[in-house]
Amino acid sequence: MIHFDNSYARLPADFYTRTPPTPVSDARLLALNAPLAARLGLDTDWLSSPDGLAMLAGNAMPAGAEPIAMAYAGHQFGGFVPQLGDGRAVLLGEVVAPDGLRFDIQLKGSGPTPFSRRGDGRAWLGPVLREYLVSEFMAAMGVPTTRSLAAVATGEVVQRETGLPGAVLTRVASSHIRVGTFEYFAVRGNIEALRALADHVIARHYPHANGPLSLLDGVIARQAETIAAWMALGFIHGVMNTDNMAVSGETIDYGPCAFMDAYHPDAVFSSIDQMGRYRWSEQPQIAVWNLAQLATCLIPLMGEREAAIEAATRSVHAFPALYQAAWLRRFGEKLGIDAHPEDRQLIERLLTLMAQQGADFTRVFAGLSDGSARTEFADPAGFDAWTRDWQAREPDSEMMAHANPRRIPRNHRIEQAIAAGVSGDLAPFGQLLDAVTHPREDRGEWRDLALGPLPDEIVRRTFCGT
Repeated sequence: MIHFDNSYARLPADFYTRTPPTPVSDARLLALNAPLAARLGLDTDWLSSPDGLAMLAGNAMPAGAEPIAMAYAGHQFGGFVPQLGDGRAVLLGEVVAPDGLRFDIQLKGSGPTPFSRRGDGRAWLGPVLREYLVSEFMAAMGVPTTRSLAAVATGEVVQRETGLPGAVLTRVASSHIRVGTFEYFAVRGNIEALRALADHVIARHYPHANGPLSLLDGVIARQAETIAAWMALGFIHGVMNTDNMAVSGETIDYGPCAFMDAYHPDAVFSSIDQMGRYRWSEQPQIAVWNLAQLATCLIPLMGEREAAIEAATRSVHAFPALYQAAWLRRFGEKLGIDAHPEDRQLIERLLTLMAQQGADFTRVFAGLSDGSARTEFADPAGFDAWTRDWQAREPDSEMMAHANPRRIPRNHRIEQAIAAGVSGDLAPFGQLLDAVTHPREDRGEWRDLALGPLPDEIVRRTFCGT
């Protein structure tokens, strides 16, 4: 049984619509995240029981659940859409973990809602397995992220380009409030709702904030850390719309995300990002753009308009310095050094060599500690010269071992796990999940998972789950 305490559902009615999930025909539990359940204080025996499975599939709601679809707007690839909302997800409610922290429990792929915009509200198995794998890897690496509690097969066919097996993901987040949630009320001129939302976010995520400007500063600081963490893993979100930026600072909405194999700063994978707006190198700038939209929403709550604009502008302009400090610290840790500003050149020299030779991003950094990084360079002369300067900094091997994963959920391995899962074989998914949730361990049975793709395995495009 789950004990819900649903603070968001106590906000005014225009924040959401009350929407039950649509039942499925033949629910089957595919994966249950026992460590996360324990973190939340949930009973895994109950979750895997018929009653628990009924909840995870959306077939029955336990006492205390208040299923809602949240309203929000968003800038999508720079164009504003005044009404989006949860089109294929339902927030069942919130739980308070044993340590007092509050978490949302949401079903993704649970059927149509009033925000579905003629969509079926369902998810097929591929995006569910992808988000499960990537979000749990990110959590294992300490990146702020939503989590995956369970994956359930629905026994139904979801029609996309072809018929595909349906599934539901149970997603856990400290909240699902987005920059686009603020935009939803700002574009409507609903100052009362904006104030209520800001107060709710402060109470839930930023209890030390003393008003909307302080709230903005808090969101900016967290996003600087999160984006730096993405960059240090070669992670490309792929769809950094304002409705996909959580004000908690967590990574959310893994749709067409990807990790680089061969390093290139302009790497982009998302099939819907035709112009490369959200390419790897552009992610910090897009974060600034998104945060400027949040600042615009909060200005009406800050008092006299001209002074509020000046204050909010200063706050947004603080992002680059915060991000650069986080980036320097993260990449310094990857080199095993307590990085100072003068070390930026050392880091950038290595990245330039990697880009010039198409060296594998993950394997180069992981191989610094055991000497195997040199093999990633076809012409290692430049790397050898760089290594002499790096070794002069007396790198800390333990620091490197913690910062650099031995393996990531590589795009081709995810695709292989999905293809096997669609055919009914979840063993590759289970093996990959075990490997990427222990990313720093070097076990023999996982070594193939650390290899880059063969030429015919390279994934050049990833796709949104809708």
